[in-house]
Amino acid sequence: MAEQIQQETWPGSLEDPSACRMKKPRESGLTMVLDKGVGLLQFSDVMETSAPYIDYVKLGFGTAALYPSAILEKKIKIAQDHQVTLYPGGTFFEVAFLQGKVSQYFEHVKRWGFETVEISDGTITLSREERNYYIQQAINEGFTVITECGKKIEGSTLDLLEIGDTLFHDLEAGAKFMIVEGRESGENVGLYDEKGDVDSLLMLNIMKYLDPYLSSLIWETPKKNQQSSFIRALGPNVNLGNIPIDEIYSLEALRRGLRSDTIQK
Repeated sequence: MAEQIQQETWPGSLEDPSACRMKKPRESGLTMVLDKGVGLLQFSDVMETSAPYIDYVKLGFGTAALYPSAILEKKIKIAQDHQVTLYPGGTFFEVAFLQGKVSQYFEHVKRWGFETVEISDGTITLSREERNYYIQQAINEGFTVITECGKKIEGSTLDLLEIGDTLFHDLEAGAKFMIVEGRESGENVGLYDEKGDVDSLLMLNIMKYLDPYLSSLIWETPKKNQQSSFIRALGPNVNLGNIPIDEIYSLEALRRGLRSDTIQK
């Protein structure tokens, strides 16, 4: 009986009420999980149970520099074995930029076995020329590039034209995706107010303005209300990031209409 249960699958309409959730490998409907330093056992368990629902795992901030080398190597290998892309956070790139060591940073990132890097200026200022230069330098080193738009300082907001201009030029320079800043808190930054509620008007304007390019955006949505807002607005296959590592199933259930927040969708 146990063997029979293990071989059973749910009817398609129950497994995915949305009837449109994409499977891996996918170019939209991406889930980027934020790893702020979980242990190897938990990381391995997450990969074993949740890899089909994860596309990227970001080692938040500059935490990649803090791991014992053996642990970091194992994390990278475990992620690769489960077809999940693990990459260092953009803040680590910003530290390298401030020290004038971006080339050395790329060299070490490649040596560790990372295949993707993030180019951001959430706490620094990059000119358009510098942003293009580092995107192209990373590509020349063989990396897939994800960029980020928006500042991390509390109270910072997003400008519609700036988002569009940054996205167009980043894609032209060779970036694959651009993250829209929301921080790990999801509060008082970018699209979110002090309580983490979404600025619905700005989100609607961004959607209209960038409609042909929405699949190139990853929205940082660490809170459930933010995730459900974007899913209701853009559908199950919207790209979402900064997902807490213990909420992967919760998000996938939201995407598919397996939670009350999105069941009617």
